Amino acid sequence: MRGFTRASHREVHSGNRAAWLRAAVLGADDGIVSTASLMLGVAAAGASHTAVVTAGLAGLVAGAMSMAAGEYVSVSSQRDSERADLRIEKRELADDVEGERAELKRIYEDRGLSSELAATVAGQLMERDALAAHARDELGLDPQALARPLQAALVSAASFAAGASQPLLFEILAPAGLRVPAILAATLLALLLLGSLGAYLGGAPISKGAIRVLIGGSAAMAVTWLIGSLAGAAGL
Repeated sequence: MRGFTRASHREVHSGNRAAWLRAAVLGADDGIVSTASLMLGVAAAGASHTAVVTAGLAGLVAGAMSMAAGEYVSVSSQRDSERADLRIEKRELADDVEGERAELKRIYEDRGLSSELAATVAGQLMERDALAAHARDELGLDPQALARPLQAALVSAASFAAGASQPLLFEILAPAGLRVPAILAATLLALLLLGSLGAYLGGAPISKGAIRVLIGGSAAMAVTWLIGSLAGAAGL
């Protein structure tokens, strides 16, 4: 094609954002919803402003630590599994390199290459980096981009704290008679924005992502408010 250059055909995909995007969106959504719900439930029970703020602060700190620990354990397990698969593949390459070459050839044949071309491609890729070729095309892994538990933990904790700080700030700054409405309005708006941002960064329909997050968060706050009201009415 005339005028075509490599620089003019630069595609931007969303798949490479999947790991950190998942951790960030999940953490922020959890921070907003859980902290707002906790504070609204305590407020519905008739607690004082100080008690509501204390509950919000406790929820922020505990939630951020819990998200970090949970993500670290989960992603560490994923990374351990990936490393175990790579060790097995490395051992198989050392024990039966020709069998592994034939296996890679069959993979390329199944993808539509001719037998001759599949053999050529498998041979050249194995000469360059046999483990990387098998990791990528047999296991679906990139040895240079394994799961990162510490990154996931930090992103989850930071995003949770950022989300949780929103209802907490409105409880602290809003006038006494408007604290609950302010938390509700700000939380719903934050959920809409978060859902839209997550969908945009992930390449998904924005309206669908926003509505999905909004419905889930609204349901959580409504249930917690109801439980707090019942607890307050019962004098618990």
